[in-house]
Amino acid sequence: MTDRRPPQWFQPLLTRLGSARAEDFTRLTTPASGGRESAVLVLLGEDAGTGPDVLVLQRAATLRNHAGQPAFPGGAADPTDADAAATALREANEEVDLDPSTVTVLAELPKLWIPVSEFVVTPVLGWWHRPHPVHPREPAEVAHVARLPIAELVDPENRMRVRHPSGWIGPAFSARGMLVWGFTAGVLAALLEMGGWARPWPNDRVIDLPPSGAAPAPSAGTGPAEEMTGPLP
Repeated sequence: MTDRRPPQWFQPLLTRLGSARAEDFTRLTTPASGGRESAVLVLLGEDAGTGPDVLVLQRAATLRNHAGQPAFPGGAADPTDADAAATALREANEEVDLDPSTVTVLAELPKLWIPVSEFVVTPVLGWWHRPHPVHPREPAEVAHVARLPIAELVDPENRMRVRHPSGWIGPAFSARGMLVWGFTAGVLAALLEMGGWARPWPNDRVIDLPPSGAAPAPSAGTGPAEEMTGPLP
């Protein structure tokens, strides 16, 4: 029988999340009402070869919104969803063929506001107690799925900040040929700190967001900059 309990390395993060606030993830204030309810699945697993990892997908380049952008599985809530966890698991199944029975839901993070799309997003933290192969179910929507090792995400050579054409600057990660930025990178950066996994890195490393969203060389375009309003979607 599969042990659904998360491993010991998970515990510092779970303890810290007990007192987490939206301000720990973004400078944007979540409105008291309004916005479209949605949820994303922050799914942590473990691979025998590479250690702890997180599941991330890359949206298709042909989409009208968020084209080519890496993201956690997730989307808007349906009236039939019982809660945020149900939304996150349903969307993950629809997007990457994730079997919900292989996931142990551990916590709901604070609701976060994305003004660009007017979504109120609840990140749902899960332990992938029985990992299995996943793949894009709708290639027109999802181009790629990857398990990004935590060890690669916290490697100082793979961390940077990106400058969006709008002037927004925020955290980013380069891993497995993907540049993770925006809302997803903001949540990841906060969780890595809370879990005690983050390592010092040169936070004056700032690059312009590549049009393709491909992972840049770590040495590309550095320079000091200030964080702006918070994570983009």
